[in-house]
Amino acid sequence: MPHPYWPLFDLEVRTPILTLRYIDDALADELATLISQPIHDPAAMPFGVAWTDAPEPTRQRDAYRFWARSRAHTSAESWNINLAIERHGRAIGACSLMAEHFPTLGTFETGSWITQTEQGHGYGTEMRAALLHLGFAGLGATEATTAAFADNPRSLGVTRRHGYEPNGTKRMLRRGESAELLRFRLGRDEWAASRRDDIELVGVDGVRDLLGLVTP
Repeated sequence: MPHPYWPLFDLEVRTPILTLRYIDDALADELATLISQPIHDPAAMPFGVAWTDAPEPTRQRDAYRFWARSRAHTSAESWNINLAIERHGRAIGACSLMAEHFPTLGTFETGSWITQTEQGHGYGTEMRAALLHLGFAGLGATEATTAAFADNPRSLGVTRRHGYEPNGTKRMLRRGESAELLRFRLGRDEWAASRRDDIELVGVDGVRDLLGLVTP
């Protein structure tokens, strides 16, 4: 039965390889355990917010606060949809779809992480395809954006494989030092040119209603 009050709990994106599911309390517990494992080389920092530098259990508590804050602040004008990445029913990471003033601007941004032991198998590319399908086919977006540091080749490779175009650079602090962030954009027409027909959306009608969107 669909959830009577919070339709995001019913949201799933299914591909032949992965399933993305909205992070409820049970998935939050599973992901909190997962982030006890290495997510990247400690000498590198792929994230703008260095959350993986925090010791345990601070790292897990911060994650719970982030997921709860995102849920509490969800509105038609501002949202951050956090999803667990599952392979064979087991969480291997998490990803997000973020937007401000989406009904007017039609732009969303993506972010993600996958635990280090599951990297290198193409799951990042598959996860991004699922997120793009949700944003464009499910929510009716006109544009997707993303960004990665210049020294993060895996994330940049995923972005380029999906046909994003460069969209400028930005200098920002990372662990107290200057780092170059590369920005990218993908228009709806460019996404549609290679749109997949094997990705299934579950529960998206209720999500559109929650976010004040018409059916695309």
